Amino acid sequence: MGAMQDSTGTEMAAASGPCASIPAEDMAFVRQVLDRVGDKWSMLIIAVLENGPLRYTDLQRRIPGISQRMLTHTLRQLVEDGLITRTAYAEVPPRVEYALAPLGRGLYEIAVQLIGWAADHHAEIRAHRSGTGDATGSPRS
Repeated sequence: MGAMQDSTGTEMAAASGPCASIPAEDMAFVRQVLDRVGDKWSMLIIAVLENGPLRYTDLQRRIPGISQRMLTHTLRQLVEDGLITRTAYAEVPPRVEYALAPLGRGLYEIAVQLIGWAADHHAEIRAHRSGTGDATGSPRS
């Protein structure tokens, strides 16, 4: 279901619900932000940075399955959006650390809750996807 449009084709705000308070002209950008902060790698990076700055290799070790390319790409986007900071130290060898920015700290609790929910319910969701019903294998009614 797409956004509501008036007779001239201009996007209008939603009549009710959580989208109603978002001006129509901001909706496209809000969707971009949700897409960025809601992707799996961004959530995981934000969650692992809670205890302080980490180097690239430490991030890679703490996020199983992320490729170098995806980690680099996601870090760049999170820095660009002001959710994390990147600090390069003039040392030999060079050292770079990533940390949560104040804006990212506000997202941390949400990220951890969403990751926890996914971890708690993955078996149940897997069962539904396979058509067996709940996590115990009981058929759906």
